Amino acid sequence: MLYNLLYPFAENVSFFNLFQYITVRAGGALGTSFLLCLVFGPWIIRKLKAAQYGQVTVRTDHPEGSVKSKAGTPSMGGLMIIGSLLISALFWTDMTHPFVWMLFGVTVVFGGIGFADDYLTMTRGSKKGLSGKFRLFVESLVVISVVAGLIYIGREGTTNVYLPFFKDVVLDLGAVGFTIFAIFVIVGSANAVNITDGLDGLVSVPAAVVALAFAGLAYIVGRADFTEYLHIAYVPGAGEIAVFCSALAGAMLGFLWFNAPPARVFMGDTGSLAVGGILGTVAVMLKQEFLLAIIGGIFVLEIVSVIVQVTSFKLTGKRVFRMAPLHHHFEHKGWPESTIVVRFWIISIILALIGLATLKIR
Repeated sequence: MLYNLLYPFAENVSFFNLFQYITVRAGGALGTSFLLCLVFGPWIIRKLKAAQYGQVTVRTDHPEGSVKSKAGTPSMGGLMIIGSLLISALFWTDMTHPFVWMLFGVTVVFGGIGFADDYLTMTRGSKKGLSGKFRLFVESLVVISVVAGLIYIGREGTTNVYLPFFKDVVLDLGAVGFTIFAIFVIVGSANAVNITDGLDGLVSVPAAVVALAFAGLAYIVGRADFTEYLHIAYVPGAGEIAVFCSALAGAMLGFLWFNAPPARVFMGDTGSLAVGGILGTVAVMLKQEFLLAIIGGIFVLEIVSVIVQVTSFKLTGKRVFRMAPLHHHFEHKGWPESTIVVRFWIISIILALIGLATLKIR
């Protein structure tokens, strides 16, 4: 919005020229969302506590002592993430660009699904929120809308899928095939982040790392000269995605201020579904769906551990892990929660660096 309001006056006030630069607006977006979390976070936490939206259900199969201290901690802290993200993005992105509105829509709807699920869980005092089928149905409708929007924009190669490590291998899936593929990526990403959200601070840093990595990637993908050199798809207007991702990274770091062990607030499904949905959507928009699996490898490992565990138990009656998702397996092995969280952070940073390095391998 600042870009739309102030940049037209750049001819008269040279300072306003700064708003044409993606890097300036990305930095402003990150700082704004971070500060918004710090300023309004305590107030939001007090309101959630007053409304008794706390972690009222605790699984009894977790290691002794690892959950008792979490009882009563307010959830739905994802409202802090979504609020600071959208306000920051409203200030720093070009609000005339369709990518921005798509990302706003994904954030609001996926966050709304998570909010409804959290609210039902808290008010019913049980783990029964929205049904899984209903959640998947609404999430899929959102993805279909996003793909329809991308096709309507009419950019060449919208339905193409680019394989990593190969500069000339491109698969055109067509509208239907690409829609199914996008549903798999975006819905899978949302639920992978949701499953990972099980320990204090576990999601915050990996999500911030992935958001920053994709912010840098969006800047590259939005430059024709860079994409030609790297042999990757050029996406006009991707710079606005970089600004949005930067705002997300700032929001995640701001949320970590209150979510670091011991957490004062949990993001709940409100935050995790919105964050995962955004990351998946960004990957689809940038034509880097497979790169998301590398950079966001922590989330992939978590959801794969659940799939493996369920499949193994149904087929053989035996469990591969002591408990799924993967972070709970290490809890049962006796690792302190802080150790698990920090080691997962380290792995997420390494995976992001590996993922970005693959851009040169073509």
